[in-house]
Amino acid sequence: MHHTTAMLIELGAIVLALGLLGRLAGRVGFSPIPLYLLAGLAFGHGGLIPLRASEEFIATGAEIGVILLLLLLGLEYSASELVTNLKTQYPSGAVDFVLNATPGAVAALALGWGPVAAVALAGVTWISSSGVIAKVLGDSGRLGNRETPVILGILVIEDLAMAVYLPILTALLAGVSLAGGSVTLLISLGTVGAVLYLALRHGRVISKAVSSDNAEMLLLVVLGLTLLVAGVAQQLQVSAAVGAFLVGIALSGEVAEGASNLLTPLRDLFAAVFFVFFGLSTDPADIPPVLVPALILALVTSLTKIATGWYAARRAGIRSAGRWRAGGTLVARGEFSIVIAGLAVGVEPRIGPLATAYVLILVILGPLAARWTEPVALRLTGRGGSAPAPVPAPAPAPLPECAVGPASVSEVPDGVAVAVAGPAEEAGAVRPSG
Repeated sequence: MHHTTAMLIELGAIVLALGLLGRLAGRVGFSPIPLYLLAGLAFGHGGLIPLRASEEFIATGAEIGVILLLLLLGLEYSASELVTNLKTQYPSGAVDFVLNATPGAVAALALGWGPVAAVALAGVTWISSSGVIAKVLGDSGRLGNRETPVILGILVIEDLAMAVYLPILTALLAGVSLAGGSVTLLISLGTVGAVLYLALRHGRVISKAVSSDNAEMLLLVVLGLTLLVAGVAQQLQVSAAVGAFLVGIALSGEVAEGASNLLTPLRDLFAAVFFVFFGLSTDPADIPPVLVPALILALVTSLTKIATGWYAARRAGIRSAGRWRAGGTLVARGEFSIVIAGLAVGVEPRIGPLATAYVLILVILGPLAARWTEPVALRLTGRGGSAPAPVPAPAPAPLPECAVGPASVSEVPDGVAVAVAGPAEEAGAVRPSG
């Protein structure tokens, strides 16, 4: 069979299967991500029916999927909101690093893999999956929740930290001199700083230049700009995902809203391809020998991620339900963990299968944790059925006109965000403390 013909047949079968799995997941009220991963595992290397002709196309589509997931997340927030969030969330980022990198480093040393492998496995267990979490937030309708900016703050800090971590790891793996590693690190930091500066100072100019009344032109310009910036960022040792996120925050107003509407179907398609590719690239035969240590590591770091999210949300003044939701949402690991493990296999070949098993466990457990951590935790702490005592209404008084915005959103115990008019203090909203 001709290669192009085989590729079309395979792609058609994959997309059709994704559609059917998505419908099945929707009927049972479940995230489709685990089903996409298991489908990829079944039809990848060592699977039931390996797919060969479409492998290269799917790999490219997976990269585009991650880029679009982060672009759409960036479109939800402005550059000033990002900077404010980073300023308030950096202590949470430090706690995130200590709690989640330490188990990986300790595990590598306990297995006798050496200090360089310890640095690599620390990165595998540290970084949450922006792609999986972005999909979970969208599927669960939580983009408007008060804890979502906290979750995104942690993810952005992690992604930006990759601009420091990856050059250091690459230098350690290659035995590069301190001077050579320092130059790479400076280039990475300079790139992130430059893009942030452009987004902050010239975001309106960029939005005006990109804006178009023609939907086709807007789609082409925004998509082309995002892929270009993502590619340049990756070439400069900065994550392509970070580049796409920064493009998203640089766009605002009607441009951001229009681009979001146009790109959402593309994001959903390529995000599904990303999760399938993750499964396709895994040989099921490599998993059983490392399954026990991967399970132990997954259990420990699930708890540390939940603790991270709970702490970060508590610092932001969010109530108990939102704290548990934030922690459960951060559990999933994914794309960065696999990239890090791929870099480190030359130093320790066993880190590849262990990281793959670990990520597969958490990428399946992640959507479940995002959904069930809150009700389980509240039930265990005896707060699941309690409701706050009603507050007596103040005497009627004329209220000034005011816009309903993020500061006037009050969270009720069942996790529903309710918009109310008037100052946040009168509505009972909890103001961030940091």
